[in-house]
Amino acid sequence: MSFSSQGFSPEVVKALAECGYEKLTPIQQKAIPMARKGHDILATAQTGTGKTAAFSLPMIQQLIESGRNASRKTARALVLAPTRELAEQIADNIKAYTKYTDLSVAAVFGGRKMSSQITALENGVDILVATPGRLEEHIDQGNVSVAQLEFLLFDEADRILDMGFIHAVRKIMLDVDTDPQIMMFSATTSSQLNLLAKDILRKPKRIEVERANTTAQTVAHVLYPVDQERKTELLSELIGRKNWQQVLVFVNYKETANEVVKELKLDGIKAVVCHGDRAQSARRRALEEFKTGKSRVMVATDVAARGLDIEDLPHVVNYDMPFLAEDYVHRIGRTGRAGKQGHAVSFVNRDEELTVVQVENLIQQRIRRVELAGYEPKQRESYIEKLNSKPAFKNRQGRRNNPNQSATDQGSAERRLAMVKRLKARRASK
Repeated sequence: MSFSSQGFSPEVVKALAECGYEKLTPIQQKAIPMARKGHDILATAQTGTGKTAAFSLPMIQQLIESGRNASRKTARALVLAPTRELAEQIADNIKAYTKYTDLSVAAVFGGRKMSSQITALENGVDILVATPGRLEEHIDQGNVSVAQLEFLLFDEADRILDMGFIHAVRKIMLDVDTDPQIMMFSATTSSQLNLLAKDILRKPKRIEVERANTTAQTVAHVLYPVDQERKTELLSELIGRKNWQQVLVFVNYKETANEVVKELKLDGIKAVVCHGDRAQSARRRALEEFKTGKSRVMVATDVAARGLDIEDLPHVVNYDMPFLAEDYVHRIGRTGRAGKQGHAVSFVNRDEELTVVQVENLIQQRIRRVELAGYEPKQRESYIEKLNSKPAFKNRQGRRNNPNQSATDQGSAERRLAMVKRLKARRASK
């Protein structure tokens, strides 16, 4: 199925051809026709499946066909993303898609001067890509209005909620006076996400490319049991022995990232670091070095790595297992993209065995275990036997893994109800 068969303008089709887009991916085949018909959408798709084009192309075409222009300090379409890296990536993609059109695109996120963003918003913008926190600042200061939105899109909606932006999202929604078409895209599901979708979507079309909370079928998973103090040694060993040339390593703490990079460099392995304490310019340089092969390894925290778009990344390593099982899906989504083969490696110490159980329950897949000679953890066998013998551990799903579990935050429930009532009242008055 080609893009020209979807009714996109010649200008858009030309731009897509220059981007190297030829045929629609599965998520695009399902989402684009639904979105073109004006339906609200709740879609579950892994990172790297082409979802940016899936949600942005129908919006772009509709904005072109309407013939309207953005008024001063207003946005016609809004795309919300959890981090500045992802927001910047989405904005760059949309700018490429709209290269031959008259549509204006702007991005606002933290880490950049407000003054330059205010200038970009001054004359109004057709498509605004933003992180919730920075957008809230601009709205409060009167730099931009979302009152007349025609489209509202959420990318990685689950991460937006996990990062605590729910209140900012609700506040933004209450500033919308229109009834925009809304699309929510996410890699995982949760009770909080389902509740938000129920609040703001109108008879949404549900789209699932793969089972929710799964990893790509092209990814091979392997787990190495190892004591915490020997993880860096094992990482160097595998990189050298297996001749891995490009490896993205996830850690849970900034201090760990710095220490791992330091140790890798002492072992003669070129490595760069990416975490929240690094300046945006430094993170960009690190990413460029990693992408171009000047550095074999990038060590990153979860938040800093959101939005990293690395084509054909062969290896992802969980140096630390994530705190939430869902984050395993997001991390591993960096490899095995677009049908390419990927390799997901996890280093697991004794205290992380419970997380492994939660991850395996979530992705409904057993992870292959390999004990490397010389790196066997101490007293691991007795601990695993004890762990698996307890139903409470064996059947535990982990926080937010069960999309049907009830919300426990009464205050959030009350605020959600208030928002729904206001939205219904607004629509009834139209």
